This record gives sequence, structure tokens and C-alpha cells, in this order.
Amino acid sequence: MSEEAMQERKGATCIRVALVEDQLDTRESWRRLISSFPDFECTCVCASAEDALRMIPENLPDVVLMDVFLPRMSGIECTARLKAMKPDIPIVMLTASDEDEILFLALESGADGYLLKRTKPADLRAALLDVLNGGAPMTSEIARHVVASFRKKSGLSDPSVALTHREEETLVLLTKGYSNKEIADHLGIGIETVRSHLKNIYTKMHVRSRTEAVAHYMSRRLG
Repeated sequence: MSEEAMQERKGATCIRVALVEDQLDTRESWRRLISSFPDFECTCVCASAEDALRMIPENLPDVVLMDVFLPRMSGIECTARLKAMKPDIPIVMLTASDEDEILFLALESGADGYLLKRTKPADLRAALLDVLNGGAPMTSEIARHVVASFRKKSGLSDPSVALTHREEETLVLLTKGYSNKEIADHLGIGIETVRSHLKNIYTKMHVRSRTEAVAHYMSRRLG
């Protein structure tokens, strides 16, 4: 099927993806891959963080794929700035590196997921769907590095966090990959109540994202 026919078939119900990648060949390869998914469309393509800060707030995609290493402003700083402007747009970091320090900085920036560039196409699509449902996608390899990064950075001198019983239940379900809706259904509460619990969890744990909260919880359990 031609690219034009594929785009016509997708219609208005497509999931809109913004891609931020500075390397031309890589950018085009990822754009074609994303647009090849029958329910996705790459509607915003940015070659730099500066382009992303200008174009993404205007384009309002459903999800952003952000390269970590960009010229001038990094993808990590760009993520932090985008989150300040549009906190509800999920951002998944995309990189060839799994260095602990970079992972931790990505979590601090508010990234909602972290994938390696060698992620298989089917896993990429699943990760995008996961983050749109409130999940925090990352490969098992990345997850191990996230836990190690958080433990090393924080030191975890005091592993206790004064969560309420309901907040603890919410956090446990979060670590199992439940979306906000799934948490609400499981606990018999409203989605807004789930969001309120998550806000309280982030405040008490001194974190800014789902992935960082999960890493903190896992570190407490393993510490």
C-alpha cells in the first residue's frame, strides 16, 4: 500500500505522534516506521529541541518521541520545558544510551517512558499505546538501569515514605503497569481521585513522573 493510501485509510481517529530527532536519516526512518502503523500518524517532525518547543505546543500531538542527544539544547532539557508548557502530553525518551546518569536526568525532566532505539517496531507501538493509557513504558533492560540509577543518586538514607493506605495501593498498581483508568476500576474510585492520589505520591516522594515514582518504590523494596 502506498504512503498516500495509508494516510487516507487512517482517517481522523489516528494517534498523532511528534518526533524529535536531529539525524536526517534516522528521523526519516522513524517517521516512516511510525506512519506505517495503521492507527498512528507522525504529524510533527522536529530536527532540534528549539523546533520542538515551537512546533509541538501548536501541533498538540497525542504523544512525543524525544531523542536524548540533540544539538545545542538536549532532549532532556527540551522535555522539561515542554512539560512545563504542556504537562498532559506524554513524552517517551528515545536513545541508544542506557547510562545511569542520563536515565536519572530523563526521569527528573518528567519523561513518561524511556526506550532504546533498537526497540522492535511491535514493542515501540505497544509502548506508545501504553503511555497513552497512563503507563510508563520501558524495556526490562532499561528498568534495571532506572532502579540502579535512582538508588545510586538518592542514596535512600530513609526508605520510609508516609503514604496513606490508598496511596500505597495506587502506587503498587502503578508499578504493575496499570493505567489511571485501570487503577480507578480496580480500587472502585474515580479517575480524578486516582490523579489526586498520584499528585500526593509525587509530592511525598519528591518525584515528578510515573517512571520516577516506580523507580523509587522498586528501590525501597529492593533496599
